[in-house]
Amino acid sequence: MDDYRNPKAIATDTHTVGNQPPPLTPYNLFTSDLPLQEHLARLDITPQDPQLADYGHRLGDELFEAALAAETHPPRLQQYDSQGFRVDEVLFHPGWHQLMKAGLEAGIAALPWRDRSFGRYARRAALNYLHHQIDAGSCCPMTMTFAAVPCLQQQTELAEEWLPRITAGQYDPDNRPWYEKKGVTLGMAMTEKQGGTDVRANQTKAQPVAASGPGKEYFLTGHKWFCSAPMSDGFLVLAQAGGGLSCFLMPRWRPDGRRNAILIQRLKDKLGNRSNASSEIELSNAFAWLVGEEGQGIATIMQMVALTRFDCVLGSAALMRQAL
Repeated sequence: MDDYRNPKAIATDTHTVGNQPPPLTPYNLFTSDLPLQEHLARLDITPQDPQLADYGHRLGDELFEAALAAETHPPRLQQYDSQGFRVDEVLFHPGWHQLMKAGLEAGIAALPWRDRSFGRYARRAALNYLHHQIDAGSCCPMTMTFAAVPCLQQQTELAEEWLPRITAGQYDPDNRPWYEKKGVTLGMAMTEKQGGTDVRANQTKAQPVAASGPGKEYFLTGHKWFCSAPMSDGFLVLAQAGGGLSCFLMPRWRPDGRRNAILIQRLKDKLGNRSNASSEIELSNAFAWLVGEEGQGIATIMQMVALTRFDCVLGSAALMRQAL
């Protein structure tokens, strides 16, 4: 038998394992990646960079194990409590929370927004690239949280309330109002079953609570075929208002402390990204604020979409690196 055989394996005379490479872990994802180091060196980020080297070590050790556990035990939906009340809780393996805490504290969702130093976007991209190699699922809510910032910056009153929590670099998994938290995450809900990627065909309706206009309160009613990360504290949503397709910030909890009328109909059964929860939802007079002008929903939310698509490119490269 080879020297790198599993020391915990049971020795038998009838079962021989051959042609197996040495175990991958533990290893440092950053210090073992020469092409990444060469690219970052152009921005004066050295191979000895303490932040990237430390995170690369963690990803190749305890976080690698957390990712395996989170993928093996995907999230499950609890729609009702023991007394029959609708609660719509998404329950995760502890490994998921470990990944989210590590990634948010490392700055994957916030680093460029709170650090004005040269090369901050590349550093954040490198952290995401490394994290994505061990778990694509937890990168999804962190990417959307990161990408929501330019969209919310258009609405001053919402930005003042939400951006300090988005950029805090803290993970709070508790299901409670955003204003009670130091750190929050953001999701997104655009597509509907009748239109798919043609969001102009969306049928979800938005009615103003009182006055209409940017930053004002609306009620949303409709169906979303795909809502990413339904455990998030808020969501950027497209709906038809009086002036046309518009963008809204829909919180998981209403400002008055009641749960918002966001009903999770089911979690999606996916080929990949299994550690993350993706869902199909119904909105029944769900509370939301208008972001930007009515009728400018696509232009408004595209500021978020553009950054998420950049991370999709990072994710594809990360998967190829991990496969190699």
